[in-house]
Amino acid sequence: MTEKIAVVAIGGNSLIVDRHHQRVEDQWKAVRETCKHLAGMVERGWHLIITHGNGPQVGFILLRSELASHVLHTVPLDSCGADTQGAIGYMIQQSLYNEFLKRG
Repeated sequence: MTEKIAVVAIGGNSLIVDRHHQRVEDQWKAVRETCKHLAGMVERGWHLIITHGNGPQVGFILLRSELASHVLHTVPLDSCGADTQGAIGYMIQQSLYNEFLKRG
């Protein structure tokens, strides 16, 4: 029997439904919805490799940094990238974990 393996790339843009739903809470909602589908794939026997983008999220942090630069130090681009990589990875991990718990 052949193993079913899928590489799932979650784009950073896919976590932002529209310009009115860009907040972190909105992105959590999008990740939770995505993870329902990913958990379904696992239930059907798929082995998943999950990757994600973070372009818009990096831009948000850079903009916040620039807007607050008169009060606080700015954040370098590489740190913005690391910050968002960790945050989105955390969202995916938590959402998948919770979805698996719901499904037993």
